[in-house]
Amino acid sequence: MGNPGPNYAGTRHNVGFEVVEELARRHRLPLNRSKHSGLCGSGAIEGTPVVLLKPLTYMNLSGRSVVAHARDHELAPDRILVVADDLDLPTGKVRMRPKGSAGGHNGHKSVIEKLGTTEYPRLRIGIGCEGPAIDHVLSRFDPEERPLIRDAVARAADSVEVLLRDGLEKAISFANG
Repeated sequence: MGNPGPNYAGTRHNVGFEVVEELARRHRLPLNRSKHSGLCGSGAIEGTPVVLLKPLTYMNLSGRSVVAHARDHELAPDRILVVADDLDLPTGKVRMRPKGSAGGHNGHKSVIEKLGTTEYPRLRIGIGCEGPAIDHVLSRFDPEERPLIRDAVARAADSVEVLLRDGLEKAISFANG
């Protein structure tokens, strides 16, 4: 999840988009189709058919795009992986969970509301928190944080590959290890 447009590129709230873009780059899956208020691309990763999605609804309304795409592809909630920032994790920390609450994250609140369940896996990338949350999530990473985020984006993308190759339990162990 993230926010659309050049004004938000590189902000803390858009680290989820960075993971999707990294997966698209690695696996040559162009994000070139616009549908259901999202930019998407499809293909295969680790031999598994996938749809990569960047909801363009702004973070707080991400559920609209996620659920519309899930419906089109007949995906149960446990087959949807939502990638997003997390204020409660230190900058650069990666965590995967099989389900959970919104934890105050408005993007997850939207997905939960539209899906009608908290039973979907999520991949979280720590962005830390300094000062008011809204100002923090819309700020850009400091120069000394960028290497941590580059590593976290790579680890998160690796975790998605493990998920698709070896399943959720091994991906959780890898991501959280």
